[in-house]
Amino acid sequence: MTAIRPAPSPERASDAMDVFSEVLAICRSEHAVTARFALSEPWGLSSDGVPGAMIRLARRAPYWLEIDGMTPMRIEPGDIVMLRPGVPHRMVSAPGASTTAFSEMISRHARGTRGENPLVFAHGGGGEMTEMFSAQIWFSAYCRHVVLSVLPPFIRVREADLPMTGVLGQTMQGLVEETLDRRAGWRLSAARMGELLLVNLLRVHLLALHSQGSGWLRGLGDPNIARSLMAMHRAPGQAWSVATLAGEAGLSRTRFAERFKDLVGVTPISYLTAHRMAVAAQAMEAGTMALVRIAEDAGYESGKEFSRAFRRWSGLSPSAYLRQEAGRRAGVTLASGAKQAS
Repeated sequence: MTAIRPAPSPERASDAMDVFSEVLAICRSEHAVTARFALSEPWGLSSDGVPGAMIRLARRAPYWLEIDGMTPMRIEPGDIVMLRPGVPHRMVSAPGASTTAFSEMISRHARGTRGENPLVFAHGGGGEMTEMFSAQIWFSAYCRHVVLSVLPPFIRVREADLPMTGVLGQTMQGLVEETLDRRAGWRLSAARMGELLLVNLLRVHLLALHSQGSGWLRGLGDPNIARSLMAMHRAPGQAWSVATLAGEAGLSRTRFAERFKDLVGVTPISYLTAHRMAVAAQAMEAGTMALVRIAEDAGYESGKEFSRAFRRWSGLSPSAYLRQEAGRRAGVTLASGAKQAS
């Protein structure tokens, strides 16, 4: 994790925000599971990582977050933490405290279908209280492949550093309370509120850090490269070449190709292909368009040509990819109890 830096210059901020808007507009929340924990000192909970993005907010007493390979971090009340999918971690009232596996707590306290209902429990030794609000959110293909993949293991937005954090915290708490009340439409409300929460967290945190990020995120720190990224995002199916993208960037072909590879880590055409495939994967998972139409929108003249490109990108044919994702979703519903809200 890196400390938040001052905001970029107006020109950079404008270019970066345009790309962020294009990227985040495609992100969709598929499903959200929330939880509220009353944790009294001493306490400790451990997780092997969860399949969705995990967002947490604590009230009252602070706690410590421990991630392998990193120094334990004291998380203050009001700070918001988001963990990338699959990151093992521990939350404790003090560094080194013994922990209980979330899977054990969930087995004790989960109600109804696992992975579908809010989770509430109390845990600890009866001392000072930390009230924890959590939301585990499963996101659509584009968000998983393009956004979550470039994040560090966790991001932290401090209430003391950014006034907007307080507003996000209220949204977070409202999200959890909305699901606990289980009013009509609460599942849809939870998914949409989780989506809104993620978008705002990324906007607040990543724009401040894009010069230290990786991939397209780092490219946003350069106004010329940001313009080429924006062009690709707005018209992924266009017959782009290095020369035409260089024109969008306002650079010579050679200078553009060198700067793009240096900042983004891949060639412009490799980035374009990956972007097209991520957009296509999202459309495939939605199941509302024929494959030939998805291929055309991605800039391919035939389904076979698209399928070859998709296999190079994902390692699977489109049909095999969809079967894998169907299995993943079934696993979330049937077997995520050991990871629900943990």
